[in-house]
Amino acid sequence: MSFGRPPTSNPFKPTPPDRGSFPLDHYGSECKNVMQQYMLCLRENRQSIEPCRHLSKAYLQCRMDHELMDKDEMRNLGFEVDDEK
Repeated sequence: MSFGRPPTSNPFKPTPPDRGSFPLDHYGSECKNVMQQYMLCLRENRQSIEPCRHLSKAYLQCRMDHELMDKDEMRNLGFEVDDEK
């Protein structure tokens, strides 16, 4: 008995993510503090992201600073200039 796709179907062609891979924090501590602050903020605000946007921005900046993601402008990541807190 065979499992999987029928041999006559077209092969699956995966597509890469829009912004490439998103590697994990190499040592588990490079951006862990900011991530923990963000998660705590979400818990304290009943999972509302608006009060925590500044921490989300700080986390992405930390990842860029530690080369865990490609550097990009914050406006391209969904943040406005007035998102500063």
